[in-house]
Amino acid sequence: MSDYKKITESPSNYDDLEKMDTASILVNMNNEDKKVADAVALCIPQITKLVDALVERFENGGRLFYIGAGTSGRLGILDASEIPPTYGLPHDRVIGLIAGGDVAIRRSVEQAEDDPRQAWKDLETYNISKADTVIGIAASGTTPYVIGGVKSARENGLLTACITNNPNSPLTEAAEIPIAINVGPEFVTGSTRMKSGTSQKLVLNMISTALMIRIGRVKGNKMVNMQLSNIKLVDRGVRYVMEGLNIDYDKASVLLKKHGSVKKALEAER
Repeated sequence: MSDYKKITESPSNYDDLEKMDTASILVNMNNEDKKVADAVALCIPQITKLVDALVERFENGGRLFYIGAGTSGRLGILDASEIPPTYGLPHDRVIGLIAGGDVAIRRSVEQAEDDPRQAWKDLETYNISKADTVIGIAASGTTPYVIGGVKSARENGLLTACITNNPNSPLTEAAEIPIAINVGPEFVTGSTRMKSGTSQKLVLNMISTALMIRIGRVKGNKMVNMQLSNIKLVDRGVRYVMEGLNIDYDKASVLLKKHGSVKKALEAER
């Protein structure tokens, strides 16, 4: 790894931040953020490879695990937690794990990421199997918790991938499908909750959304399997049924209540 340079620790393109007025800080941050989507675009071939592999595994009962620490771990948990309400899958199909456990979601548990054995221990509590996939998320690409988990998963025959912001990092070497998003140095040097975190969120959106579409959880462009768990979502569901069946709101509401989901209402009444 002699050629490995940690881009995420490179000096910011800006200096004397404390001397900038508020507008200058925000404009310069926004200029840096504009680079993120282009950096993600360069990773689409690897993301495609991962999603295609996930589709096959999911259709055979496999699960997706995200493992990470700090911001990266929280982003994985966020993505996983939104799959059941948005796409109606059980909560145990996409699972996010963070170094330090659930307490680390709200409060920093910094030293928890230093144990390379703990992630595999955490995964084993879920009766992990070769049908499952593990994606390690770490901006630095050097987090022991993540690297150790990915290595152990790969050694045990699971599909492994990673999302990092340092090409040629130890994490990219450990994962079968590495996704390395080079967003350049952060506005505040080393603050990977910024561009790095944004890029990770974009990639997570791409992975999970593309997977859900490919396994049939979307119809047309609608979330037809969403959980009808509040007034807003029920109203959205009624409008989807209205549009799909070309009927008025009241009739659509009756059908949605009768069938319990947009998908079932559309399939039964067409």
